[in-house]
Amino acid sequence: MTQDLIRTEFHCHTEYSPDSLVELSALLKACDERGIDKIAITDHGSMQGALKAHKIAPDRVIVAEEIATFEGEILGYFMTEEIPQGLPALEVVRRLREQGAFISLAHPFDPHRSWWTERTLNAILPYLDGLEVFNARCRREEYNQEAYAFALEHGKALMAGSDAHALQELGRASMTMPWFDDADGLRAAARESSISGELSGLYVHMVSTFARVAKKFNF
Repeated sequence: MTQDLIRTEFHCHTEYSPDSLVELSALLKACDERGIDKIAITDHGSMQGALKAHKIAPDRVIVAEEIATFEGEILGYFMTEEIPQGLPALEVVRRLREQGAFISLAHPFDPHRSWWTERTLNAILPYLDGLEVFNARCRREEYNQEAYAFALEHGKALMAGSDAHALQELGRASMTMPWFDDADGLRAAARESSISGELSGLYVHMVSTFARVAKKFNF
């Protein structure tokens, strides 16, 4: 019997990120409309939105976080404890490992958003379950291609996400894979997945800027 496959979005932001205005209710409604069966809410430095959405739709929402270090951003999935921004990368992956989380890197070779040194990458590589090899917000496809080659070379799961900060971006990149319920299930399902997506274009970065300004001036 063939196992049913699901469509999953592994990288999106809500109003709990400083650069997004997306409300949780609107996000979950958009998932229904676009056939997204599971979604990881990866707000910057916050699990509040993910936890609230998980209470509403526990089978659909993966509690996650995008954690900034001085060199780049780390994605944790199936997290139980929030990790503050600005810690050394090795400390972040150690804390994620202690939680049993699935650990990935966000847009690791995008020079506009990541500055990993070879030394740091080598240090955290044993902790990583996967790498984001397609991020729809990358300005150039070459950045994703470099991540793809690196992940294959080091035997890491191939991950993808839209990095949506606005509803129109949601699902721009997604993965089709077997159902999973926890981090171990994701580790297995990610090895049997396929990726689909397209780059969102430069205009989406203006959306993030607008959200930051709107929050700063309360309009």
